[in-house]
Amino acid sequence: MKIAIAGATGNIGSATARQVVLNGAIPILLGQNIDRLNQLNITGAIAKVADLGDMAEMIKATHDADALLWLVPPVAAAPSLKEWYDKITTAGIAAVQQNDIKRVVLISSLGVSTKPNLGTISYCGIMEEAFDKLGVNVLALRPGYFMENFLLQAQSIKEKGEFSFTYDALHDIPFLSTEDVGNIAAKYLLDESWAGHWKLNLMGPENLTLSDVARRLSSLTEKPVRYRQESFEEIESRLNNWGVGETIRNELIDLFKALGDPNGAYATPRTPEAYTATSFEQFVINKLMPVLI
Repeated sequence: MKIAIAGATGNIGSATARQVVLNGAIPILLGQNIDRLNQLNITGAIAKVADLGDMAEMIKATHDADALLWLVPPVAAAPSLKEWYDKITTAGIAAVQQNDIKRVVLISSLGVSTKPNLGTISYCGIMEEAFDKLGVNVLALRPGYFMENFLLQAQSIKEKGEFSFTYDALHDIPFLSTEDVGNIAAKYLLDESWAGHWKLNLMGPENLTLSDVARRLSSLTEKPVRYRQESFEEIESRLNNWGVGETIRNELIDLFKALGDPNGAYATPRTPEAYTATSFEQFVINKLMPVLI
């Protein structure tokens, strides 16, 4: 069995690929940099350089795949995130149709919706609807907030004892590990017994407020760590300094507002199926602490 994996060098894609190999199948690693694909060092994998937004390249790269993991990698250089999502979605659908791929696992978003002005939450909803029109088996995984986002703030935590988001300190957030998402994606990509169009929320073991996170980080690191709520103006200024265009800046602000809405995406009720195993403590010990040393 061959399983094509979009964004293979990312956290979810690489975790999926490793599970695929462990279960005796062959991952086709899709990405734009052959060196980064080879650096994954996944025995038995097939690395293919391909632009996920190019229909012809995706059709060629997935021509012998039995199943497909499809996701939209982050980008800052596109004219807009909407255009980027549409382009990636169109290429993925073309690959599935042309190559008669039987199973697709999508990485979508918790609280997915096609309502406007929700940033990528809106675009994930459009992507799901487009794939659901296909006559193949499609599972949309809908994860909450990735714990790995704290790795981006490791320097601030180490040097200032501080981390920051735009959300209220008491806002409940379903944190989960990208590794768990990859493991679950691999499970369904390998399983030939399911059929139809499914949606599966993934919400980690528990919801945490950012005040909870600060307390736990302080305890685990044995140093005071505080949470600071950033303003949208601060975020917009930083994105501008990074060279992110106005349209994408606005789309990201829309997303942060949607995720911070107490009645929004993260108000999704928990069910047993939404549980993923990695605790916040395990993430900190295994992934965050090594980069804080």
